[in-house]
Amino acid sequence: MTEQSGSGTLAGAADGTVGASPDASPVEHAAALVHESFHGRPVSWVAVAVIFIGFVVGGAALVPGPTWWLFWTGVGIALVGVGIGASTKMIDDWY
Repeated sequence: MTEQSGSGTLAGAADGTVGASPDASPVEHAAALVHESFHGRPVSWVAVAVIFIGFVVGGAALVPGPTWWLFWTGVGIALVGVGIGASTKMIDDWY
């Protein structure tokens, strides 16, 4: 039978051997397994927020009846956010 990795997300994560030496203390083992809670740079999150605001504005314009000028304003805001993301190479933040 082939060797299978443990139930952790990384090979060796189940037994705590990822990223730390075998003779490391429990604190060093825990520090080696800690992950960031939010990935990406702050400028990338600004771009995401601008895109989100554009979608909210565009969506809100369609609720009471199509208010097309407000809908296209939302599209423009979203495109500005996409431009911010593209100019700051936001896609490189993907881990």
